Amino acid sequence: MKSDLFSSENLAQQATVPGMTLQNAKSIKYAVNGEMHARQGSMIAFRGDLQFERKGQGIGGMLKRAVTGEGLPLMAVRGRGEAWFAHEAENCFIVDMEQGDMLTVNGRNVLCFDPTLSYEIKTVKGAGMVGGGLFNSTFTGYGKLGLMCDGHPIVIPVTPQQPVCVDTDAVVGWSAHLTTSLHRSQSFGSMVRGGSGEAVQLRLDGEGFVIVRPSELKQERASAN
Repeated sequence: MKSDLFSSENLAQQATVPGMTLQNAKSIKYAVNGEMHARQGSMIAFRGDLQFERKGQGIGGMLKRAVTGEGLPLMAVRGRGEAWFAHEAENCFIVDMEQGDMLTVNGRNVLCFDPTLSYEIKTVKGAGMVGGGLFNSTFTGYGKLGLMCDGHPIVIPVTPQQPVCVDTDAVVGWSAHLTTSLHRSQSFGSMVRGGSGEAVQLRLDGEGFVIVRPSELKQERASAN
C-alpha cells in the first residue's frame, strides 16, 4: 500500500528517551516512565502499560483539580509506554521551564506537563468577574509544559514603559511576576450608545511578556461546558 499518508513525517517513531516531544503541530507525544499529568479527555492514542486516573482536587500529594473557565479536570497517567495528546486540533507548543521560572496560564490552554512542575490555581488580581481570566494556573519548578492555542499565538513584550492590555477571552498566559488590573477602554457614554464590544481588558504592568491567541473564546465551546 502506498500513499503520502505513510510519509516519515506522519509516522510515529519509537521513543528513545522518556518525556515530552512534539509529534506534529497539533499533538504532543509523551514517553511515560513513571507518571505525568494531562488534561482529562485529551489522550488520543497510547501503547504500552499505562493507566489513566481522573483526579479531583485534593490535599497533600494528590493532584489538584484544574479550576478553569471551562471547569475541566486533569488526569494522572502512570506506568511505562507512550501516549499522544491533542484537543480539537489546536496548535501545540512545549515550554521548557527552569528553576526560578514562573508562568501564569489560562487553564483552557494547558494540555499536559511533567510531574516535576508545581502549579497553583489563583484568582487573577484586579480582574473581577470578567471573561476566562478569572482563574489561572501558575506553574513553577523545572520541566516541560505542553500548551495549546487556537491559531498561532502572539507573544507581546511588556515593559514598565509599555504596559499591555489584553482581551480576557484571547489571553493564553503571561510572566507570573507581572501585575494585573482591570482596564476600561470605553467611556460611559460610548457604552450607553452600544459600545464597540471591547469595553474591558486585563492590563499587564512590569517586565515580561504576554501570550495571546488570534481569536476570542468561541461561545459555543463556552456554553457546552
